[in-house]
Amino acid sequence: MKNTSATDKDASFPVFGKNKFRITKKQILFSTLILSLGLLGLTSLWFKSRYDFEDKMTVKLKELSNADYPINPAPLGKNFQRYSNRKLTIIKKDDTHFDFVLEPTDNKTAKIVIKNIDLELLVPKAPAWVKKDEGLEVIAFTDREWNRQQISFPVNSPNIEIVGGDSFEKQNIVEVALANNCLNAGYWEILLFNKEDNNKTLYYQSWFTFPMGHYKNAFEKINNISYWRHWWRLEHWQDPAGTIVKTNLLRNVIDQKEVATQFPLDERIILAGEQSRKVRTTLATNITSWRDFYNNQNEIKFASFRPPGFYDQNKPWGNQYWRIGKFDKAILRNIKPIGVESNLQEIELVFTDTKNGEQNKLFISGVNLKKLPQLPVKEYPKGLYMPMGIGIPPFYQSYEELTKNHPDVSPFFSVLLDSQERWIDHHHLAVDGSVMHLDKENPNLLHIYLLSYERNTLVAHFLLNLE
Repeated sequence: MKNTSATDKDASFPVFGKNKFRITKKQILFSTLILSLGLLGLTSLWFKSRYDFEDKMTVKLKELSNADYPINPAPLGKNFQRYSNRKLTIIKKDDTHFDFVLEPTDNKTAKIVIKNIDLELLVPKAPAWVKKDEGLEVIAFTDREWNRQQISFPVNSPNIEIVGGDSFEKQNIVEVALANNCLNAGYWEILLFNKEDNNKTLYYQSWFTFPMGHYKNAFEKINNISYWRHWWRLEHWQDPAGTIVKTNLLRNVIDQKEVATQFPLDERIILAGEQSRKVRTTLATNITSWRDFYNNQNEIKFASFRPPGFYDQNKPWGNQYWRIGKFDKAILRNIKPIGVESNLQEIELVFTDTKNGEQNKLFISGVNLKKLPQLPVKEYPKGLYMPMGIGIPPFYQSYEELTKNHPDVSPFFSVLLDSQERWIDHHHLAVDGSVMHLDKENPNLLHIYLLSYERNTLVAHFLLNLE
């Protein structure tokens, strides 16, 4: 009898039981081909549905009640949820300009239009000078998408139109806000504010996914590069920790000196602004001084911020405060930033990792220290209140200010690096930015505060003598 080699063209699998059913290699290849084509078809359908776009699109809104979102830190007013159940239409005006139309579903609710918004100012755009280095470009796009950008419009803004309703909104609305949330690409938010007892309060809030086809096209238009070069890190939480950051490509150092600095570890934690509203999102007890953040870091957690853009105390976010566990010194530099004419200043805060002894460095660069506001400590939120990253806007800003100060031409950058100049993921560290101002009484005394994950609390206060 002729032996049948396993490599013969018509080789088959053994007989199974009494069925004597044989599967040939041809059948396997055919089945694999059909399966592959099916998967390819499903992928194509997913791709088309995700990146499909039209000039006028109805976008689903998500509105959460108090029961749905019990730890909402926003300043909720007495009229919260009285003008809900809206619809959203997004209308393309040109390659980068869009209208956002909040449509009512009843007669008492007004139609509110946020008109002619330039996506060049809201979709990540890297400064021209970072495109010379892959690492800088990666960090610029990553931090820009991971940081919140909320723009506001006064009711009399030419970008705002209010029509119809029972007249409450037309008479009482004081501000409209549009936010690109500090999450993956596409998670956006709309907020409407009115005034109660001389305080601005939130009466409407909703979340939506900005159409990814329009997002992709705007990204390519403003950056002049393929979206697919960065799409995965923009749409997913891809951690670029360890990326080399060449600060010499961002600025040239003119001179530098070490400055006398205090870090009063036993100072009582300072709270104002959004930190006073986010007490419920800091999941820790018996935290009263800055020292507690570094001695008890394992006990300190925060409510995580998750899609579409709300806090969840059931998914705690930890910290790595040991990486800045011991403050060593502060260095003041005069610098010449790339891309701007004037000389500015840079602060480097140097820390020792209390687990491995490595030196880590926080850079806050591209600042005119003399032009910082002079404030009392209790008014620190009015200082330079900035995220970390390269080519990033403030967390909160009026649309009018944004149009005058494009983030992609800003000399400001802030990064945390290890001793090998590698980027440290400050989100997992649980530091999302800094606040700076000059002392109210002494213009040579600089106050720097570190903002925790999601700006839930301050975690440090440094006082630098600039003389």
